[in-house]
Formats: sequence, structure tokens, C-alpha cells
Amino acid sequence: MKVWRAWLRVQTELPAAMGRALHSDSELSLQDFETLVRLSDSEEGRLRVSALAQQMHWERSRLSHHLRRMAARGLVEKVECAEDGRGAFVVLTDEGREALAGAAPDHVRTVRRLFFDGMDEAERHVLSRFLGRVLERSSARA
Repeated sequence: MKVWRAWLRVQTELPAAMGRALHSDSELSLQDFETLVRLSDSEEGRLRVSALAQQMHWERSRLSHHLRRMAARGLVEKVECAEDGRGAFVVLTDEGREALAGAAPDHVRTVRRLFFDGMDEAERHVLSRFLGRVLERSSARA
């Protein structure tokens, strides 16, 4: 129970601390940053809204509201799909790419400071193996 409760606290406190640092450094939220990273990692800096929602494990309505706020800040734009007319793409703008590039170095330092500092190579290896197994079980489709 002690390990589980520590995990629950980490799930709450780590994202909150990372979000505060990210916003302070770049005025991006952790959700903004994740969205920008996923788009920058995608082919041509764009994804269908449904694919992005699935990757982020968000409901489409939640993502649509978030994308609307990001679009108002010039970070992304929504483009209708000309090929089939059945949906839209979320496209990373130049401003979004610049915001991500500006935020990334401080974010990496924060991740190192809050998560990796004090962890030796053996602990990283064990944690990596363990988290990989947890993800396999939680991602398995029944």
C-alpha cells in the first residue's frame, strides 16, 4: 500500500510541478507542450484530430476545446481534410514550432531535476523495465 500511495502522489505532484515550471518558463501548459511534441513528431507536423485524441487518451470534445485555445494563441491551426472531407487535421504552426523549441531546453532541465537527478543507472534500468511491463499490461486490448 505504501508504494501504491507514493505512486498516486507522484502522479499528482510531478505533473503539477512540471506544469508550474513549464508555464513559468514558457507560458505553455503541460498539455500544450504534449500537443506540440506529438505534432512535431508526426509526418509534416500534422495529425487528424481523432488520431491526436487517441494518442493523448483524451475525449475529442476535450481536445477540441484545448485546440481552440491553442489556435487562438497561434500555436496550431485546424485544417479540413481535402482528400475525404470526413474530418480535420491539426497542424503545427511556425509559432507553435518556435514555442516548442523555446520551451524544450528548460523543460528537459526540469525533467532531469525532478525525475532523474539522484537516480543511478541501475535504478533507471529497473524503472524502465518495470514501466515497460506496466504499459504493456495497461495497453493490452481485451
